[in-house]
Amino acid sequence: MSWLGAWSWIGAIAGLWLGIGLALIYLGLPANRVPGIEARIAPYLRDALAPSQLLHRMPSNVSWGARAAGPIIGDLARWVERLMGGSASVRRRLQRAGLAPDVEAFRAEQVLWGLAGGLLGTVLGMLAVVTRGANPIAAAGLVVSAALVGIIARDQWLSHQADTRERRMLIEFPTVAELLALAVSAGEGATGALDRVCRLSRGELATELGRCLADARAGANLPTALQGLADRTALMSLSRFVDGMVVAVERGTPLAEVLRAQAQDVRESGRRAVMEAGGRKEIAMMVPVVFLVLPVTVLFAVFPGVAFLRLSM
Repeated sequence: MSWLGAWSWIGAIAGLWLGIGLALIYLGLPANRVPGIEARIAPYLRDALAPSQLLHRMPSNVSWGARAAGPIIGDLARWVERLMGGSASVRRRLQRAGLAPDVEAFRAEQVLWGLAGGLLGTVLGMLAVVTRGANPIAAAGLVVSAALVGIIARDQWLSHQADTRERRMLIEFPTVAELLALAVSAGEGATGALDRVCRLSRGELATELGRCLADARAGANLPTALQGLADRTALMSLSRFVDGMVVAVERGTPLAEVLRAQAQDVRESGRRAVMEAGGRKEIAMMVPVVFLVLPVTVLFAVFPGVAFLRLSM
């Protein structure tokens, strides 16, 4: 196939995507998406854990494209659920990442990531077929592989989100514990100390403590609300923190000393983790030293002698 024909195919594909983009921009204009009465009152009527609107009936003001794609995405999300499984693990990681534990919405996101990967694979496959004459079967396999990679990438990104959030919480924990201990030492109760720290602090741990405080004010007792914090994370330090606060609240033990001791334990754990990471990096640094720096050093040391011997002969 000539270069002119190849560029014609590329121009046709680019024009198609340009038309789709312009159509989506037109459908997304404010004049075309004015919310109706159902959409305005829906946030006040639906349950907080209602299934994703992407998978079920959509409001009347949603465009026809989204209304038509909703059932298709729902079917694909159920297929991904059967393929991947592990709903309990997904729900647990969503809680660890600070997201709503809506597995159906997450499966819909996986479908969208898979469609994006399949679209990218389609473009690359068409370019390979047009410009290099690649096998169409191999191009189809590239599309399927790219879609699967997109689905798996969303799952891995969720794990990354959960781990990143818990690392931030672990970094914030010693400071928050010291603030709680200071508030308790000043005469505040456990609930008052939590309220003061939540008002003065910003971060993931402060947000979680705010949820515990909201649960306690909604009617749950403070130990039960704090236990919810331990259930939503996978950090042993926070679990020990919750256990210490629960024991201090229930038995009347000095809470300030418990919090200070736990903050010191977390700092020591962080120091040990840094030293262990430094030891691992030191071993990894031996690879370039042994295989790159040392041979060059030996070469510079030996080459003058070898050159001198050659001149002397």
